[in-house]
Amino acid sequence: LNDRVVYGAFGSYAEYTAVPIDKLVPIPDDLDTPTAVACMTQGLTAHYLASSVGAGISKPGNWLLIYGVGSGTAQWTAQMAKLRGYRVIGTTSRCKADLIDSASTGGDVATALGCDKLIVLENVPGKSYADYNSVDIAAEVMKITDGSGCSLVIDGVGKSTYEISLKCVSKRGLFVSFGNASGAVPAFPVLKLLEKSAYVTRPKLNDYVVTREELLERANEVFSWVKEGELKIRVDKVFSLEDAKLGHEYLEDGKGRGKILFKTSQC
Repeated sequence: LNDRVVYGAFGSYAEYTAVPIDKLVPIPDDLDTPTAVACMTQGLTAHYLASSVGAGISKPGNWLLIYGVGSGTAQWTAQMAKLRGYRVIGTTSRCKADLIDSASTGGDVATALGCDKLIVLENVPGKSYADYNSVDIAAEVMKITDGSGCSLVIDGVGKSTYEISLKCVSKRGLFVSFGNASGAVPAFPVLKLLEKSAYVTRPKLNDYVVTREELLERANEVFSWVKEGELKIRVDKVFSLEDAKLGHEYLEDGKGRGKILFKTSQC
């Protein structure tokens, strides 16, 4: 009673929500509530993407490709992958790259975004999100990796990038399709995987926090990284719950540069 807790659940666009007690995560005393809230869905998704989904296929020291590191889940995943010892290639739109405050990293935008190498894409005309055809991403990836490709390709974009992802994955590498920002990945023949003996998976968070022990283990490690300054959290904007429509429009326009929060009248 009266403990500060966070949770990830559908139906939470409300001032009060009924949540099973085993899904509640206690907030550490030395962590503020907005930061803890920001850590949940995207933070835990990034945690399993960087820590678990490629187990047995990819290992520290390998190259990873992560799309959209300028914001959202990918922004978290890139940093966590570096903490796990991977070499990270990220992509981002030019407008988001230009907005990154990289003063503390000597002007190195890639480092500011948690990447070893950064592929900057032109924006779709009149939009804030990237045009994935503006740069030959596969050619750039092969150049960076000396032709070997990436053992893990983490793709939250979907329809616009899945064919690029299949070109970028290494032999016996894993293509992880975890999001549909540009639309769902269409069905494709498994023979497309034959050339590289590649693997493909379409994971979801709930299957990586099946038990309470797993939920707390992931959450507590994310909280620990944040408190120790190893994981940088960028809360971009806070909208009132009444303005949820504006928040969604902000995201759909590709303007987000970090976590978007909604605040209830009780906060």
